[in-house]
Amino acid sequence: MASIQSVKIGNIAVGGKNPIRVESMLKTRLTDVSACIESANKLHSEGCEIIRIAFPDISLKDNLAEVVKNSRPELMADIHFDPKLALAAIEAGLKSIRINPGNMTQKDLLSRVIETAKDKGVVIRIGANGGSLNNAQLAETNGDRSLALFYAVDRQAEMLLSYKFDNMILSAKSSNIADTVRANYLLSQKYPFPFHIGITEAGSDNSGVVQGAIGISQMLAQGIGDTIRVSLSDDPSVEVETGYNILQSLGLRSRGWKLISCPTCGRRRASVVELVKRLRNILSPTSYKGLTIAVMGCEVNGPKEASGANLGVAGSPDGLIIFKKGKFVERISESDFENKILSILKTFE
Repeated sequence: MASIQSVKIGNIAVGGKNPIRVESMLKTRLTDVSACIESANKLHSEGCEIIRIAFPDISLKDNLAEVVKNSRPELMADIHFDPKLALAAIEAGLKSIRINPGNMTQKDLLSRVIETAKDKGVVIRIGANGGSLNNAQLAETNGDRSLALFYAVDRQAEMLLSYKFDNMILSAKSSNIADTVRANYLLSQKYPFPFHIGITEAGSDNSGVVQGAIGISQMLAQGIGDTIRVSLSDDPSVEVETGYNILQSLGLRSRGWKLISCPTCGRRRASVVELVKRLRNILSPTSYKGLTIAVMGCEVNGPKEASGANLGVAGSPDGLIIFKKGKFVERISESDFENKILSILKTFE
């Protein structure tokens, strides 16, 4: 979004003037290759562009290579502590790896990782999160966790730069929104590299969505963020959907059609909740990009309230009415909803 420098992970460019990328992470174990491939390709069909995959053991190298070979999206190996895993991931065909150079004590192997990444054009994402801050780091900043988070990432970046390596993405995350926002602001004032942003361990359900949306939106509003992940204790598809909803709400990016629907009240003449479900059952979330579709409960909050929608439906005393840009088109029965919507949508193709 606002970074000066961009990097390229396979066919996906991140940073600079490129679109803000939406990420997730595989929640299947690498021991189950077919499940990993299925999940990765499903997420790709839903608009996910970069997917992290945990690579915890060198014995899984062949599994990793198989997943890379058969997955459509770009994958990023998530690695901790062992530089040998980073080297194995690059050998397996990964175009990006996520490491913490600070917790890799074998400096000769770390040097090999950086040089190999440089030779192969592999992007290295570095970063820290609030849970990994140690007592020494917190003591250095008198308990200021946001400053400690900044220093943790700053030292990793300086370490890579000392090897003349700058093909990197920076990341500073915490479950605390204020700490995350401040750490990323401080880093953005110093470095031109792309930023991966999010609120880690945000939680689940509505509370997790709200936590992630508030933190990510605050950073995006400051021009910080080139790739995002909404970290939820949920299906990764929900992370992708929420990520795009955040970007679409801010007018930054869309993956498909946009829904407008009223909150409903005692005046409703149709079940908005049911019609929305039926609409989502017939339309892919990545279809009709740029189109706004409205579902309204009655004539009060119908065509006029949703006059900006390209296509809309509202409840009426004798069924449903269809409207375009606030103008009445025709009356239909609820049983004919799906067929009529799909027929009208063909005129937008």
